[in-house]
Amino acid sequence: MRYSRNMAGYGEHTPDPKWPGNAKIAVQIVMNYEEGGENSIEHGDAASEAFLSEIIGCQPWPGKRHWNMESIYDYGARAGFWRLYRMLKDVPITVYGVATALERGPEQVAAMQKAGWEIATHGLKWIDYRDIPREVEEDHIRRAIELHTQITGERPRGFYQGRTSMNTVALGCEEGGFEYLADTIADDLPYWHVHNGKPQLMVPYTMDANDMRFSSGQGFGTGVEFFDYLRDSFDVLYAEGQEGAPKMMSIGLHCRLMGRPGRAIALQKFLEHARSHEGVWFATRLDIARHWAKVHPFQAKELPSEMPREDFVQKFGSIYEHSPFIAERVWDAEMGAIHDTAAGLARRMAQIFRAASDEERLGVLNAHPDLAGKLAAAKQLTAESTAEQSSAGLDALTDEERATFNRLNTDYVARHGFPFIIAVRDYDKAGIMEAMQRRIDNDTATERAEAERQVSRIGELRLQQMLGGN
Repeated sequence: MRYSRNMAGYGEHTPDPKWPGNAKIAVQIVMNYEEGGENSIEHGDAASEAFLSEIIGCQPWPGKRHWNMESIYDYGARAGFWRLYRMLKDVPITVYGVATALERGPEQVAAMQKAGWEIATHGLKWIDYRDIPREVEEDHIRRAIELHTQITGERPRGFYQGRTSMNTVALGCEEGGFEYLADTIADDLPYWHVHNGKPQLMVPYTMDANDMRFSSGQGFGTGVEFFDYLRDSFDVLYAEGQEGAPKMMSIGLHCRLMGRPGRAIALQKFLEHARSHEGVWFATRLDIARHWAKVHPFQAKELPSEMPREDFVQKFGSIYEHSPFIAERVWDAEMGAIHDTAAGLARRMAQIFRAASDEERLGVLNAHPDLAGKLAAAKQLTAESTAEQSSAGLDALTDEERATFNRLNTDYVARHGFPFIIAVRDYDKAGIMEAMQRRIDNDTATERAEAERQVSRIGELRLQQMLGGN
């Protein structure tokens, strides 16, 4: 089985985005413009809207219009947009514009363009696509681009559907004209997603630093709470940037929610807080996407989880000495992006090794050669073992050292029934000999457990040599 989700990401050490001006943080504000694109009988939908409003516990009204719901959305276009516009007109932001909403807001679109904001597509309609057939959603995306281009004069370069299906990202990739997709909440930095062999840049969005939580049961009750959350998010990310790991901070706004006066003040306070710091880059999502594509272009590489079985076993079958069955079982089990790193694959192989029978594990131990033994002298070690023993100087022993190793090897096998095993890359020659003399007197159960730990460590070091990383 191949697991589709990528839960590896950048790992502990994130790449330096090298933001313009060596900024410590990129602040990216999104205005969702959805008013006029929501569910409505008048828009040809089956029921009224029930999402992201002031009406607690609202449900769709099948076959009926909902005056209060429509009025709430109307407020976003009539008043909320302009309040936010006055605050943000000098800030580079991105608008997620629902195409049919933009069509019904010509003055708002003119203001967006006057401010120089990026207008990305937010789909054709602000509806839930989870049960929409793939071909219908594909047609909506095509029509959204067409209508967006007619309204704004240029096609959108970014796409955020929002209320997605499991087909949304694939369809966005297949459309082929987007510089970024935003239907992901998986990271604090952009990343490359590969679909059908082609890379697509993803610029993650946010559901936490988002005013949508004013309309949810567990969310923000006042503007103070929202400001506190934005400030704290900013401060943590800014501190990470000062420490050498800059990130991006996404903020999601809706005209009918954040545009209310009791909430808008939170945005004003946040802008003041962010502007009081040096090294803050306010940017559109397209700015970020183009910067990332230039500084961190996609680099194709062979991924273990995507290799054919024969190739995988050929490449990784010797990680566990003369025991390709470990690689075979790894490939046959669940694999995904988390196993495409040295650390991830090493832990998976160790898991499979530990799950093997007692006889199989003992066979792996006995497949290891003696240190500086007869096989080494005859140059019959595997390439991996040869390199490892050479790294610790075991290929250049004095006659006395060689005699000591041979004696210890013989005594160790006689006592425990398997060769002495140690991850030699972790030691020098003196350290290896000291460990050998110390461990020979262990009881066999203790030494068997230690030998198995060393086998796994050797596998980990070999994978680091092969794949890179820690």
